[in-house]
Amino acid sequence: MGERIKKLKKIRIHREGTDTLIYSMFVLIAFAVILWRSFDTKVPFWAFTVVSGTVWAIVLNFYRCPIRYFNGAPEKTVVAPADGKIVVIEEVEENEYFHDRRLVISIFMSLFNVHANWFPVEGKVKFVRHEDGNYHKAWLPKASEENEHADIMIETPDGTEVLCRQIAGAMARRIVTYAKDNEECYIDEHLGFIKLGSRVDVYLPLGTEVCVRMGQSTVGDQTVIARLK
Repeated sequence: MGERIKKLKKIRIHREGTDTLIYSMFVLIAFAVILWRSFDTKVPFWAFTVVSGTVWAIVLNFYRCPIRYFNGAPEKTVVAPADGKIVVIEEVEENEYFHDRRLVISIFMSLFNVHANWFPVEGKVKFVRHEDGNYHKAWLPKASEENEHADIMIETPDGTEVLCRQIAGAMARRIVTYAKDNEECYIDEHLGFIKLGSRVDVYLPLGTEVCVRMGQSTVGDQTVIARLK
């Protein structure tokens, strides 16, 4: 029992969802009261309560923001920037920033995952850029370039450049990025937040050791996805 209480203390609600959860709760309660008073039978009230309560609980789960600390050595380590599932591990031609081939590891976040994003490596943020775009399904390959996204370029202490890309999905319509140009960044810090199902790509140099496999589940700020050479 004591261990469970300890774990619960490490769970909090992300600030991006506080207003949404509070306002929606008041609206749902108001509708429930109207249904309770408007019908002789309580079937509409209970049907609405069960459905709306389930949806509200899913949204609450979506906005969870666990307090996490990476216990390993951060040097040369690349941690998962998000909770989700590995959907891409491949070499690609990156012509926007690097103009060479890069290893990309992509994590897809479903509606049931925590949507807070963490910095995948420690170093300095070189720049942050936001690009408008489409809203293809986030797991499709073309989503990485064609969807609305935010790019965060990080330079590690040894000079390695790592690109982290937040990508909006078919449902996600808001990308929040906390990273700022020329600021120091550390593993355990929040990079940003994406509302509803979405994806995060990490572009790494060729020769990087991959530590995950396709379809593997990841835990943001905990799962080591790669090690820089």
